[in-house]
Amino acid sequence: MRLLIDAGNTRIKWARVRGDEWLASGALPTARAAELSAQFAEIPSSVRDVWVSNVAGDAVAQTLRDSVAADEWHFISARERQCGVRNGYMQPAQLGSDRWAALIAAWHMVGGRCLIVNCGTATTVDALSGEGKFIGGLILPGMELMQRSLCSATAQLEAGHGEYAEFPRNTADAMYSAAVQATCGAIERQHGLLGDAPVVLSGGAADALRERLKLPLRLEDNLVLQGLRLIARETMA
Repeated sequence: MRLLIDAGNTRIKWARVRGDEWLASGALPTARAAELSAQFAEIPSSVRDVWVSNVAGDAVAQTLRDSVAADEWHFISARERQCGVRNGYMQPAQLGSDRWAALIAAWHMVGGRCLIVNCGTATTVDALSGEGKFIGGLILPGMELMQRSLCSATAQLEAGHGEYAEFPRNTADAMYSAAVQATCGAIERQHGLLGDAPVVLSGGAADALRERLKLPLRLEDNLVLQGLRLIARETMA
């Protein structure tokens, strides 16, 4: 049995798979990573290999290793070429492992030019050519981080739970709506530069964004985990 782990700055997601069969999955806040051992204790059979995308740092990586016994551990990093995708970064290894796995997953879903949007602590907007080349992308603060940054840098703004409005009439709504509009604007701008192409949308803020984006959308859960599954399959073939 294989275990896939997407360790992000805010959340850790995992799935156990056998071949292409998705057996079980779970998630918890990264701050509670030590609780993973209890979740993994319920896995009914031994884990042969673990494949990890980790952008949460060395301490989290060690916590992951301590949480489950496995024959092999693989912490992925971006390469020049893998699973049909070519890395166009000036320094390929500098590309985050989560973005790399998401690009691979999207390429295998779409098989052509597309825009990949992953909405987590940061929002990434990455472009793939019709030949499977990653041609570049944006990293911008996630919607929650945008609002927290405003509150931390100003004296009179406080965090709240706003709702979207085209012309907000209270501060919480104004901050939330600005985060939505800023994110949608970046996505729509990149889509216009790339040309007519589907947008693969994933992450915690995907539902809030898809209602506002007037683009050809494909909503996908667990894009990084799906990319890890493809990387593991190719590597171990």
